[in-house]
Amino acid sequence: MSIRLFGSIGLLILALAGVGVRWSAEAEQAPLRPTPAGAGAEMYLDYCAPCHGRDGTGSGPVSPALKVRTTDLTTLAKRNNGVYPAERVRATISGDLLVVAHGSKDMPVWGPAFRYLGGGSRAEVTVRVDSLTRYIQSLQVAPVRND
Repeated sequence: MSIRLFGSIGLLILALAGVGVRWSAEAEQAPLRPTPAGAGAEMYLDYCAPCHGRDGTGSGPVSPALKVRTTDLTTLAKRNNGVYPAERVRATISGDLLVVAHGSKDMPVWGPAFRYLGGGSRAEVTVRVDSLTRYIQSLQVAPVRND
């Protein structure tokens, strides 16, 4: 009888420990902080910098924990013959473009998050994505050609 009692107590302790781990993991997830729709720099710092770094070089505090090296956003134009790939950046941010390096879209897809922040407004999502795209363009290290 005592073996069965100890076994039951052991299972109860393991179950409670599992719930405690889940609660602490949920507590560490910060809610999406609202930012002004036209504030590209502020959105970048809140949503992108943890992985891509404050300077856009891919050196954010989360980047070492990722499976794939974080993209250096400062060289997008340089790697595209001096032309900033604005449409590709927009599609990546909104989740319309599957980026091979992101595998199964490991990078957060901001389109749905922006829709949530804007109360479902597609116009606000467009403003947010465009503002963020322009801010990332400002991070380019090479001169950008306007083709």
